[in-house]
Amino acid sequence: MDLFDYMREQNQEKEAPLASRLRPTSLEEVVGQQHIIGKDKLLYRAILADKLSSVLFYGPPGTGKTTLAKVIASTTSASFTQINATAAGKKDMEEVVRQAKDAAGMYGKRTILFIDEIHRFNKGQQDYLLPFVEDGTVILIGATTENPYFEVNGALLSRSVVFELKPLSAEDIKVLLLRAVSDVEKGMGAYGAVILPDALEFLADASNGDARSALNAIELGILTTERSKDGSIYISLPVAEECIQKRAVKYDKSGDNHYDVISAFIKSMRGSDPDAAVYYLARMLCAGEDIRFIARRIMICASEDVGMADPNALCVATAACLAVERVGMPEAKIILSHAVTYVATAPKSNAACLAIDRAMERVQSSRTAQVPAHLQDSHYPSSGKLGRGIGYQYAHDYPGHYVDQQYLPEELKGERFYEPTENGYERQVRAYLGSLEQYKNN
Repeated sequence: MDLFDYMREQNQEKEAPLASRLRPTSLEEVVGQQHIIGKDKLLYRAILADKLSSVLFYGPPGTGKTTLAKVIASTTSASFTQINATAAGKKDMEEVVRQAKDAAGMYGKRTILFIDEIHRFNKGQQDYLLPFVEDGTVILIGATTENPYFEVNGALLSRSVVFELKPLSAEDIKVLLLRAVSDVEKGMGAYGAVILPDALEFLADASNGDARSALNAIELGILTTERSKDGSIYISLPVAEECIQKRAVKYDKSGDNHYDVISAFIKSMRGSDPDAAVYYLARMLCAGEDIRFIARRIMICASEDVGMADPNALCVATAACLAVERVGMPEAKIILSHAVTYVATAPKSNAACLAIDRAMERVQSSRTAQVPAHLQDSHYPSSGKLGRGIGYQYAHDYPGHYVDQQYLPEELKGERFYEPTENGYERQVRAYLGSLEQYKNN
C-alpha cells in the first residue's frame, strides 16, 4: 500500500456513512443476534478460538451479516479478503485463490474469503469455489438476503454451516441509536445531539429491525437539523418522521391504545363491517404490529363469531396465518386483508362457542358422568365380559346413515349444548338435525 492508498482509506473511513463507521470490531460490541453469538453458542466460540469453518449468514438487510464478517476480520489471525458478488467475477476469485495458496505455502496462514450477496453468483461461479472450500484453501463466509437453501448450490451448502440472522428488536435498535448519538469517535457525539424519547421509540419501531435504516435516519436528522438556542441539536418526533419518511401512528403496542384498536378490530369483524375491520387492520400494520398476532386474532374470530355459519372461514383464517409467516411484509398485508374481509362478510353464529361453554360448565358443576357401556372401548381382551361395547349400533348400517341411540351419559340424557341458528350454513345443519326425527319414529 502506497501513501496515496493509505490516505484514501483514511478519508474513506472518516467520510463513510454512520452505519459503516459504527460497525463493531469485537463480539462484545455486537448488538442483537444472541441466538447465534451468545457466549455459549457455537459461532461465538468458533470466532473467539479463531477456528471458524465455512459459514453462510442469511437474513434481512441491516441485521448484521457484514458486521459479523468485519468482527471476524478484526479478530482472526487468518488473511481476510472481501468481494461483492454483484461486481466480482471468476478472475477475482482466481486471484483470491492464488493469494490464499501463496499465504498457506509461504506463511502457513489461512485465508478467509467473505462474499457479500453470494446469491448473485451463478452456478458456474459457485461451482468454481467448491474444491477450494472443500480442501481448505479458503474459508468461505457468504452473506445473503435470500434463502440459501434455494439460492446456493447444494454442494457448497453442504460444506457450510448456515446461521440465520433475525431482524433486530426495537430495544436493540434503541441501543444502537443512543450509541450513534453519544459516540464521539465513531458516531455523531461531536455534534451535541439529543434524541427525544418519542423520536427514539418511533425510529426503533419504524426501522422494522433494520439497523442500517435507523442509523441512516438519525445521521440525516443530525446533519440537517438546526441547532437550538442552547446549542444542541434536538431530534424530535417530526424530525424522525421526515428522516425515515414514515408517519408516526398513535399506537402503543403495550398500552391502552393497543387494546383499544385490537378490540375495535375484532368487534368490526364480528359486526360484519369490512370497511372498519380493514381500517383497524391498517392502523395496526402501519404501527408495526406483529402480523402473527393479527393473524391469530382473525382465526379466533373466524371460529368464535362465524363458526358453523360458514365453516370455511376458519380454513381461510388458518391458511392466512400460515401464509403470512412464509411471505412476510409487505405482501402479508394483502393476505391479512383477504382473511379480514372474508371473516367480516361471512354470516355469523356463536352457537359452537356457546356449545363448548355450556358443556364445560356442565362438566365442572357436576360429578363425572359415566360413558354409556355400548360406547366404551371394546378393542382389548375380556372387554366383552365387562359388557363394554355390547349393543353399539354402527350408524352406517342404517337408512340415512343414522340410528337412534343414546350417546350422552344417562344423567345428561336430553340435554342440549349446541343450538344451531338460522344463519348461513347453520340453517342446513338445523334442517339436517330436524330431519333425523323421521328415523327416530321408524
